[in-house]
Amino acid sequence: MTDSAKDRNTVSSRDELVAYLASGCKPESDWMLGTEHEKFGYTLDDLRPLPYEGERGIRSLLTGLAERFGWQPVLEDGLPIALLDDTGASITLEPGGQLELSGALLDNIHQTCTEVNMHLKQVRAVSEPLGIAFLGMGFQPKWTRNEMEWMPKARYRIMRDYMNRVGTLGQDMMARTCTVQVNLDFSSEADMVQKFRASLALQPIATALFANSPFTDGKPNGYVSYRSHVWEDTDPDRTGMLPWVFDGDMGFEKYTDYMLDVPMYFVYRGGQYLDASGLSFRDFLEGKLPILPGELPRLKDWEDHLTTAFPEVRLKKFLEMRGADGGPWGRLCALPAIWAGLLYHQPSLDAAWEIARDWSMEERLRLREEVPKLGLKASVQGRTVQEIALDVIELARSGLAARARLNAAGDNETGFLTPLQEVAERGITPAERKLALFHGEWGQSVDPVFTECAY
Repeated sequence: MTDSAKDRNTVSSRDELVAYLASGCKPESDWMLGTEHEKFGYTLDDLRPLPYEGERGIRSLLTGLAERFGWQPVLEDGLPIALLDDTGASITLEPGGQLELSGALLDNIHQTCTEVNMHLKQVRAVSEPLGIAFLGMGFQPKWTRNEMEWMPKARYRIMRDYMNRVGTLGQDMMARTCTVQVNLDFSSEADMVQKFRASLALQPIATALFANSPFTDGKPNGYVSYRSHVWEDTDPDRTGMLPWVFDGDMGFEKYTDYMLDVPMYFVYRGGQYLDASGLSFRDFLEGKLPILPGELPRLKDWEDHLTTAFPEVRLKKFLEMRGADGGPWGRLCALPAIWAGLLYHQPSLDAAWEIARDWSMEERLRLREEVPKLGLKASVQGRTVQEIALDVIELARSGLAARARLNAAGDNETGFLTPLQEVAERGITPAERKLALFHGEWGQSVDPVFTECAY
């Protein structure tokens, strides 16, 4: 269905919403990867976050990328707020000016790395003459929330105002975090459920391997993944480990019911975002939304609403892995590697689920709470996350070898796991390495992060 059809077609029943999710089922031969990553921009001379306007601002960067590399601008109120290309990739802005690449749907991780490399090369080509650069970390290490300029996107204004009603760290989530994510397909409802359960249970393992946010306001914050901790006090209605995913009746209907009860943020009509914060999509489905009385939702409204829940794994017409901090180029390629290796090879998926299937919900929740602080030193049922991570990486390696996606040199995708193998074998997260430098040769300053960890 085209976007224009989704904009026109109204939805009058829950069954249509369930069918939308179910329409994501694809045969294994059509499974793809879609990788996304965010990064912090800053000015090289003073390390300050980028404003939107100005010679060294986000707008100048977007304009330069469009003019030099053929990206098509997306405007809101006449201002560029995103870029599109003909492959299906997009460059978008997060609330605090974080630049996000949402990659095209690709067959393999070799292509993902080529895509990421080309994107970063283009960004450097435009940003270097402007005296700006970009940093891969999970949380803004130096600047306070008030020093981050909010981007001119109306949906973010609505979300920002709502955040203070439901938690204390939601605005930090919006303005000061960066992540790397991968989107993966499923063949059936049963396949979706198995992948959802395994990846949700093991998401803390990825959080530990990618933990890369130990600083806040220029000082250690007591966490290895402060980004992950931020989600614990953002909005309990739309975040977390979703205990019901492990219940026997999990499926497309169950997730639909969950999303119907997630409070709304907005409705997009006539080029404007209408504030629907806290309102019910169930009421909308009955024509009882107070801001649009008598009007039924469109399929695009449901699609938009699905993007406003932020659990550790998110279901749309694919599954989205959401547990990892942003980081350097190698780890941007490692995230799709570990999850494709686990979820796109049935024996690896079965074995991955066996690792976690006997954990109680209390143990799952405790692990989710401890990993942002302890990283690989956290434990569950007498095993450390480091031990589990080594097993998970080996299963992913088997899965990638079985996929046998080769590059021109004849190499499969297993090499992309190397950065994670090194982290797991040493038992030292990227965050702990930075903390050691902070207390040592960096002289208790976070400023070196901006040169040593720049893209």
